[in-house]
Amino acid sequence: MENKKTVISISRVVPRLPELRFAAPLNWEVHAAEQWAVVGPNGSGKTLIADIVQNKYALKEGTVTLGYEGNTRDLVKSIAFKDIYSLADCRNTYYQQRWHATETEEVPTVEALLAPYAGTAKLEKALAVFGIKELLPKKLLFLSSGELRKFLIIRTLLAEPKILILDNPFIGLDAPSRELLADMLQHLAGFGGIQVVLLLSNPDDIPQMITHVLAVDRQRNAVSYTREAFLADSEALQRLFPAHREPLVLPVTEKAPSGHAVTLRMERVSIRYGERTILKELDWEVKNGEKWALAGPNGAGKSTLLSLVYADNPQSYANTLYLFDRKRGSGESIWEIKQRIGYVSPEMHLYYMENVPVLRIVGSGFFDSIGLYRKCDAQQEAVALEWMRLFGIDGLKDRSFLTLSSGEQRLALLARAFVKDPDLIVLDEPLHGLDSSNKRLAARIIEAFCARPGKTLIYVTHYPHELPVCVDKRLVLEKHA
Repeated sequence: MENKKTVISISRVVPRLPELRFAAPLNWEVHAAEQWAVVGPNGSGKTLIADIVQNKYALKEGTVTLGYEGNTRDLVKSIAFKDIYSLADCRNTYYQQRWHATETEEVPTVEALLAPYAGTAKLEKALAVFGIKELLPKKLLFLSSGELRKFLIIRTLLAEPKILILDNPFIGLDAPSRELLADMLQHLAGFGGIQVVLLLSNPDDIPQMITHVLAVDRQRNAVSYTREAFLADSEALQRLFPAHREPLVLPVTEKAPSGHAVTLRMERVSIRYGERTILKELDWEVKNGEKWALAGPNGAGKSTLLSLVYADNPQSYANTLYLFDRKRGSGESIWEIKQRIGYVSPEMHLYYMENVPVLRIVGSGFFDSIGLYRKCDAQQEAVALEWMRLFGIDGLKDRSFLTLSSGEQRLALLARAFVKDPDLIVLDEPLHGLDSSNKRLAARIIEAFCARPGKTLIYVTHYPHELPVCVDKRLVLEKHA
């Protein structure tokens, strides 16, 4: 009868704050030996349910009970990408600091953060399963998005919670790491029989180990299914993740196509941090109008390479690098370079956590600023609203950026990348965290933008099927020892 033990019970819950309520009282029950995924579109209430399980909100009605004795904070651990803030106080750093080695003395290493578990068998097992032993001496700021995610999962597992909630854990991981994570989730009994709950925005991400699904429909309702029944319910899937069939019309631009010949050229570029080589004698040329995929495993140096392109990395001055037909360091300002580039990445998303209205976040794309917000003029604000409307988030324009779901935040940062009609668009995991419906919409917008004359694209993804059709060139980075 142990398998019938109730692990989580949410009974007729109505939070005290009206904005946190579902259309009907929330009910959900999880039993031992069941593994659940909470699945729904961006902004549907998945994180809200996870927060209710953790007793983060006062309730007007109903009860939340766990099937274990102890403090909820110890029993339940939740991991989301934004939780990386808690590791290194990222709110007090600035985005470019990651590339300024002399300014990171206070940032801890992976080994320091895992010190409480040093020498234990469970730490050795976790490091071996994820293959990140070589990350131990690295400072947190120098980890890739995928490496950060692996580290966060390992540190949480070592705390041995009874219930582990993972928010979109597979995004940002390369294919081998996704397989490792799925296998690790399958065998969590080795870490103390942890009950797993996954929060997923895409039904395609539901792993085999999941037995049940709670389908969440935009805070209207939450319906329980077996995994097989949910994936077979085409009507429910269409309702949750509808296709965008309306015609796509990009905002009008008066900007003439750029006449430069070479958007980017790197000649024998090498980047090192201490004893670690990130890029070694790299040659790469991207001509005006070309569409490139940038590929490679987690930690291969993709983000470092893009930091050179976007003029964030000071080591660009020690290398031979041309941008828009002009040699780097020949008198141009960083802002002259950034003015011609639209950029979005998981790292930017991590540091771009500001308590300001969404419209101001999108409008900051005109000024390439993070943390400093000049006021847009009326024309710029109108353009920002047009791009928000295209991405389906114009209704969020007055909301604080911090109150949005991670998927809604990603849509805002995508709109920000396009507002100035850039000559070069650099998209590092642009569909990261988007539900399947918004993935299709964003892909259509990217394709339409890249069809404009004189637009160059560099696109990074660990999901080859997400590459735009227009991409016909590829650079693959190898991870150096």
